[in-house]
Amino acid sequence: MQTAEIRQRWLDFFAERGHTVVPSASLVSDDPSLLFTVAGMVPFVPYLTGVVPAPYPRATSVQKCIRTNDIEEVGKTPRHGTFFQMNGNFSFGDYFKEGAITAAWELLTTSEAEGGYGFDPKDLWVTVYEDDDEAREIWKRVAGLPDERIQGLGKDTNYWHTGQPGPAGPCSEIFFDRGPEYGIDGGPATDDDRYVEIWNLVFMQYLIADVKSKVDFTIVKELPKKNIDTGMGLERVAFIKQGVDNMYEIDQVRPVLDAAARLSGRRYGADHEDDVRMRVIADHIRSSLMLMSDGVTPSNEGRGYILRRLLRRSIRAMRLLGVEGPTFRELFAASRDAMKAAYPEVATSYTQIEQLALGEEATFLRTLTAGTAILDTAVAKTKADGAAELAGDTAFLLHDTYGFPIELTLEMAEEAGLAVDRPAFDTLMADQRSRAKADAKSKKKVLADLSVYSDFRARGETVFTGYTDLVTDSSVLGILVDGRPVASAIAGQTAEVILAETSLYAESGGQAPDQGRIVGDGFELKVLDVQKPVKGLISHTVSVTTGEVGVGVPATSIVDEDYRRGATQAHSGTHLVHAALRQVLGPTAHQSGSFNKAGYLRLDYGWNQALSAETRSEIEEVANGAVRENLEVVTREMPIDEAKALGAMALFGEKYGDVVRVVDIGGPWSRELCAGTHVARSAEVGMINIVGESSVGASNRRVESLVGKDAFQRFAAERALVQELTGTLKTRPELLVDRVGELVASLKAAEKKIQAFEAKALNDRVPDLASKAERVGDLLLVTEAVGRLGSGDELRSLATAVRGRLGDAASVVALVGEVGGKPLAIAATSPAARDAGANAGTIAKAMAAALGGGGGGKPDLAQGGGTDLGAIPAALGAARTASGA
Repeated sequence: MQTAEIRQRWLDFFAERGHTVVPSASLVSDDPSLLFTVAGMVPFVPYLTGVVPAPYPRATSVQKCIRTNDIEEVGKTPRHGTFFQMNGNFSFGDYFKEGAITAAWELLTTSEAEGGYGFDPKDLWVTVYEDDDEAREIWKRVAGLPDERIQGLGKDTNYWHTGQPGPAGPCSEIFFDRGPEYGIDGGPATDDDRYVEIWNLVFMQYLIADVKSKVDFTIVKELPKKNIDTGMGLERVAFIKQGVDNMYEIDQVRPVLDAAARLSGRRYGADHEDDVRMRVIADHIRSSLMLMSDGVTPSNEGRGYILRRLLRRSIRAMRLLGVEGPTFRELFAASRDAMKAAYPEVATSYTQIEQLALGEEATFLRTLTAGTAILDTAVAKTKADGAAELAGDTAFLLHDTYGFPIELTLEMAEEAGLAVDRPAFDTLMADQRSRAKADAKSKKKVLADLSVYSDFRARGETVFTGYTDLVTDSSVLGILVDGRPVASAIAGQTAEVILAETSLYAESGGQAPDQGRIVGDGFELKVLDVQKPVKGLISHTVSVTTGEVGVGVPATSIVDEDYRRGATQAHSGTHLVHAALRQVLGPTAHQSGSFNKAGYLRLDYGWNQALSAETRSEIEEVANGAVRENLEVVTREMPIDEAKALGAMALFGEKYGDVVRVVDIGGPWSRELCAGTHVARSAEVGMINIVGESSVGASNRRVESLVGKDAFQRFAAERALVQELTGTLKTRPELLVDRVGELVASLKAAEKKIQAFEAKALNDRVPDLASKAERVGDLLLVTEAVGRLGSGDELRSLATAVRGRLGDAASVVALVGEVGGKPLAIAATSPAARDAGANAGTIAKAMAAALGGGGGGKPDLAQGGGTDLGAIPAALGAARTASGA
């Protein structure tokens, strides 16, 4: 049974039983405490916890998920996958334990011919929470399972909660017995390889508090509305139904594995280590494909860092299979073809995905070259020091700074005959993980805070009136201070205010929040921020400037008209620049992110090289041409399928609902899905002035522009500058570039003459300094203060020239000069002096210590510095002592 069929049978089964089929949410979670959607229930958390009223009594979905906490286990076990799909059915105060258990058993054991999965009941085991006698009794009655195939387990495995106060409850898991060839008898409690968990039923029936750990909490009461949350692992069922040994061999993953085998010339199944590497590649390429299809791009932080790690682990695994060249073109194409039937978006956005993947691959292959050079140097030094082990901090530096995988460091060090101090490396990695976990834990608190919005959201969605009105009369639904509901807030306090209606735009779609005020009888609030903490609710962070605001009182939201005008100019300008980019560069220059506020816009787009000045000017001209044409801007709401049929662009990585807002500028000249605020006609944008263009990652560029009044002011400032320069240089504007070029050429010529004079002056000092050499034992010693110099290079040149002047004699030259207001010391020794025991590094270190600083270097030439100019005589004395004089 193919994976797509398993998926469809699930959705059909529950749809026939009154469940609303909910499309998969993005892998990029709306939950601020999560980087990714890590479980099928994540999109439903607001409904399960009661923060947002459920729009339907029962639902079903097949949710895309990403988990990276056990990434090191990928490829080693039959079931660990970074990307996976979770089939779920949910009840929000509708059916409960018996309904969930009955449906699960029916779907699993109904024959394939009748639309089920056709599992043999004798192969299925279940676990229940050890005190959940109700669930045990239902399983016996509904499924006819004997007592020995219903195992009771503790809170650590069979009790669910978020880790925060809130809803919780026991759960029941269903396992498939793979047979005695995979492990010992005894059920799920004894062997997790033989008995594979395929479905988990969570019975959310209690409110808990005082949560100290997974097993230590207090049950406060039963919930008035009990919920069902279940999850069936699609890949796990697929590998069982397809008769293969693990999830990497199912139809959606195996093609990538086979491509890796073909490219490497290795045979899957011939070598355990090679098999693990091929499975890692198959998993990581598919995971990367799905992340990029949801708009994640490689970077050095957050989601982008996880994606980059997956891509680089894939490259490393291919290298360990013997392939050092690029492979992503073939690997990603294989994954696209395997996944597009279930997720058509991987095909429609594949041009951008491939561009990002190939750019990242090329960058990391160059990084590997640079890292190899660094590693070679470290290996040579380790051997020169007579050690047999590469330092752990070196391996960590390569991993953390250069993205060099530790496995590759181990392999290459072994080829050079060295081990790696792995315990030291692991300690540094553990410290890094601890910091990351502490950061994640602090972020997790945000999820608990969202519960304070549930009462407000239960009264309905906040009505946004700002598309047509800048002033809206409403009432205060609620006030929060320090995250807690309060009855009122007084002057001097910062608070969150929830209104029933608002004209103030909440930050979204790349547009910054509005500025403005909220006023009422006896109070005025300055708006600091406007956000959507939960879906459908707008919250205003305000500073109470005068009076006292209370819950239930009338309040009027007032948008700062000048700021809104600038914001609409910038957002419409973003659409114009995007359309101009695509017109000039082609359709692959697709927007991948944006930010705009009054007077400024920033747009990221897929492209793999810097724009020339001519191309940048052309894009700016096309965008301003649309401004001059005064194109009509029309906004419409319609079903998303209808919008896409009209050619409206769904921006890469953005999330949209079933009904979307379409913004047309000049009809199809620019047609995008967008919830932002816009001008009525393009001429209102005023002017677009592109002020910057830069790289923001492999195959991703950023263009920045000023808009409207800000753009004009920049042009005016540049015009004033040109006028001032032409006046000063006594030339015409059109000749300014040539005149400046002449001045630069003259300046460079003058600098060369000055450098020649300075070099001659230094050379003229050499004979005098050499003549001051003293015979001290077997050494000729020069210790002199040389005054103020332009740079440290001049002092080094002087010291080495004096040493050369002294010929083959055993000579030590120690000079101190003033550079940039601070003392700098240089020591130089001849070969004969070094044979006699003199060491420039030791001498420079002693001089620097006298100057109040530090120094050192090689035995032949070294330097040091300090802060005490008055200590120069002492430094010269220290040089004599360190030389052995």
